[in-house]
Amino acid sequence: MSVWGKAMSTRSAEARAAAGFTLIELVIAMVVVAILAAIAIPSYQAEVRKSHRTDAKTTLLDLAAREQRFYSAQNSFTASFVNLGYATAGNPASIASPAGYYTITVNAPAPAAGANPTFTITATATGTQAQDTACNSFTVDNTGQQLSYDSSSNPSTSCW
Repeated sequence: MSVWGKAMSTRSAEARAAAGFTLIELVIAMVVVAILAAIAIPSYQAEVRKSHRTDAKTTLLDLAAREQRFYSAQNSFTASFVNLGYATAGNPASIASPAGYYTITVNAPAPAAGANPTFTITATATGTQAQDTACNSFTVDNTGQQLSYDSSSNPSTSCW
């Protein structure tokens, strides 16, 4: 091989190396990224929904504490968010949690004669949080019992 032939083959190899990625390499990289995204995005969304559960828990515990304070002053529980110190327009049957991921309701029925007053506060997932099927709703009652339910209303033990 002559000097010119050797220089030409070296130059074409260098030109090929500097040209960039081939189509196959680009497709392989895109497939790898797609597989990683298919695994990572659902896991991330599940963790975000799990972190939003705090919105329900803190609201329920705050309302339960307010119910106890109301009871100490009035000797009864109330279903009124206004009586519990939540500034709302009128007297709605439910309110949204502070971050808006749950709908909160308070049930404080009038006790039967001789029975002790009770209350139950429930937080039910709404919007995108409703996709959290394992922990769809939370409740707390006047005894401090904390319960959670999946989307089929079956008790769930891993939510609180």
